[in-house]
Amino acid sequence: MSPAAMLSTLTLFVVLLLPGPSAAASHGQRRPNDLVHLSCVHARYPSLCFRTLASYSGPANPRSIAQAAVGASLSRARSVSGFLRGQALGQGGHLSKREQAALGDCVEQISDSIDQLSRTLRELQHLKGETLQWQISNAETWVSAALTNEDTCLDGFEGVDGKVKTDVGRRITRVARLTSNALYMIVRLDVSRGRPKGRVYP
Repeated sequence: MSPAAMLSTLTLFVVLLLPGPSAAASHGQRRPNDLVHLSCVHARYPSLCFRTLASYSGPANPRSIAQAAVGASLSRARSVSGFLRGQALGQGGHLSKREQAALGDCVEQISDSIDQLSRTLRELQHLKGETLQWQISNAETWVSAALTNEDTCLDGFEGVDGKVKTDVGRRITRVARLTSNALYMIVRLDVSRGRPKGRVYP
């Protein structure tokens, strides 16, 4: 599925599941854990979302929750990047050419993902009223691109067997799920800010 199609599907899903205005209006009275539960319950991977944000104690508002979700994905992506580089250096002589190529491509793709998630986090930390919708649209685009890179990394190991594929696959799958949840949080924030329902944004 293309990033635009993925984003369109997720946006529609969020619109259908978002709480009504009365619930949104009460965010200010909620504790952080209450808002985490409300934010995670309809995420694509809710159990992972709950575990990831279980210790969140920051401001009880959707933007801060979205920042925390992106930060969790970014932290995991950096960890995975270190693992991939270690595999490429430490096992280079023991890997097949196919494994070496897939691992090398994956290193680059996760590096791009880290850059996109970093840009997203900076954007969410500096939202301004006059450019709010444009900034959130940027964030959606970058996180969607990061997710595509992570999925592409996994695709590169198709037809490859062995421990390297298993180890890489497990780690990339986890970071991709975190990124998917982060994208949900940003789309949820976007819809709550009044984007027209059903419209596709690149």
